[in-house]
Amino acid sequence: MTLLRLDDARMRASAVPSGVTPGEWNDLTIGFGAVHAAVVNDRAAGRLGFLDLEAQAAETDRAIAYARTLRGRFTDVAVLGIGGSALGAVALRSALDAPPGAPRLHVMDNSDPHSLAGLLATAPLATTYWIVVSKSGTTVETLAQYAIVRHRLVTAGIEPVRHMAFVTDPVEGPLRAIAVGDGITAFEVPASVGGRFSALTPVVTLPAALAGYDVGALLAGARAMRDECMVPALADNPAGIFASLLWRAHRRTEQGTHVMMPYSDQLRDIGPWFVQLWAESLGKLDSSGLPSGPTPLAARGAADQHSLLQLLMQGPADKVVVFVRVGSRTVDLPIPPGGDLPEAAAFLRGRTLGELIDAEADATARALVSAGRPSLTVTLDAVSPQAVGALMMMLMLATVYAGALYRVDPLGQPGVELGKRLVREAMGRRA
Repeated sequence: MTLLRLDDARMRASAVPSGVTPGEWNDLTIGFGAVHAAVVNDRAAGRLGFLDLEAQAAETDRAIAYARTLRGRFTDVAVLGIGGSALGAVALRSALDAPPGAPRLHVMDNSDPHSLAGLLATAPLATTYWIVVSKSGTTVETLAQYAIVRHRLVTAGIEPVRHMAFVTDPVEGPLRAIAVGDGITAFEVPASVGGRFSALTPVVTLPAALAGYDVGALLAGARAMRDECMVPALADNPAGIFASLLWRAHRRTEQGTHVMMPYSDQLRDIGPWFVQLWAESLGKLDSSGLPSGPTPLAARGAADQHSLLQLLMQGPADKVVVFVRVGSRTVDLPIPPGGDLPEAAAFLRGRTLGELIDAEADATARALVSAGRPSLTVTLDAVSPQAVGALMMMLMLATVYAGALYRVDPLGQPGVELGKRLVREAMGRRA
């Protein structure tokens, strides 16, 4: 079964003036051989652990089994994390419907006190389970939240060991040390998996299992897409096509702003997750020491047709829009055929809300083409765990292919380390 389809017709010269010509496509196809080889070599060297789902199966099974032991004990599950330790869980929470009676999933992904105070005021402390996520175990925002929550639990006479789990490095870091010393259950982020590539590890699969989502189906979709996106032929590789066409649009026609625009509220949080993946992986000094990388933006259809679309249509022609659409829906609402609508909207009578948002996606893509603006469309067969897993895997693999094209190391984030050090210094001085 095809879980997602990639339509690049509106990236071609036959559709828009800046589109890829047949000659350029041939060059991209030939050049992809070296790009693919670089990714295969990185995988063989153990640098791309997010691809090795089979090697992580034991830890995934452990997380699922652990979640099963807690079933019925908790009304709420709260993730304490930031960046790659939170965005995947947020995206999954939006995309998937939890079964009836499953715990509510919260994600505390910032150090703003208003958010955590609000959760502590509303979620029952005695029936809330806390998942503290930091691969390094040194993330200051997460450690600060953890200290506050732990203090609340202890003050209320609740044992943290029964209400907390950690997701962190297999061996090192403060959280691992606390887990060992206090007997708190801890799950591993594989050493070869960076935070923003951790959406298929216990960083996400543990809270997903606790919230009742089908983790097995999520990973099955990811495995199927991984295998499809590891083939060397560009024409058969969705991740390769995605990376190659967006890189080419940036480098050849100066269209380096890449807008992720899902036409589905369930998929809206894929946008911020993609923004981190694309920006933090590719915004680097390249192998020549020159600043490199595209600028990703998150948008939401159809809401942003009433705001951002004006810029996309008539602003600088430096953008590519990536539409994310849904092939079939499990829920739709009919628009009444009677006289409840004014004559100006009579064309809506007897249609459905799903038909309307699909028509809006079609119209936006056609409008952009009429203005000479390119776009890609990714269509999921449905918003299912399998398809969401496939989408995440496709975008992660596209990122590492793009790293080879931009001649940057897509792993690591040296540009953010100075800010982290200055925060520590500032808080230290204040203390």
